Amino acid sequence: MTAPVTTLREMRWWDIDSVLELERDLFPEDAWSRGMFWSELAHARGPGATRRYVVAEDGERLVGYAGLASSGDLADVQTIAVARDHWGTGLGARLLTELLRAATAFECTEVMLECRVDNVRAQKLYERFGFEPIGFRRGYYQPGNVDALVMRLTDPQNSAQGTEING
Repeated sequence: MTAPVTTLREMRWWDIDSVLELERDLFPEDAWSRGMFWSELAHARGPGATRRYVVAEDGERLVGYAGLASSGDLADVQTIAVARDHWGTGLGARLLTELLRAATAFECTEVMLECRVDNVRAQKLYERFGFEPIGFRRGYYQPGNVDALVMRLTDPQNSAQGTEING
């Protein structure tokens, strides 16, 4: 029997409990609340949607999620998370690719994000996709008072092409 394939699909409200469990494990000091996810998902459906949120499943288990917000020609990566036992599998890159495809669909010409200055693993992922550091936000992550590195990508369409979503 072969191992289940990690698949991506749209995040729905019934995923929030599993997302929160992973969120609290990965980001214990600055985890998002249930209300924050509900609010984001409210803007992810229907005409005029300005958000794209996806989850990654390995069989029945949620092992990752990611979200993007758009406004005009600017998009912002809100969150990307991958379960520790899936680090190094390429799942983070697949999630980011999906967000960049969404940015292109929203007709965004730039994508911004904030990343903890101590999260070198994530910074390297973003750099592989063409994100460049443009500044810092001092004390951005609370309550730990950790600085954020601000990064920008100016061509999301070219960074999102050619990557498989499922498989």
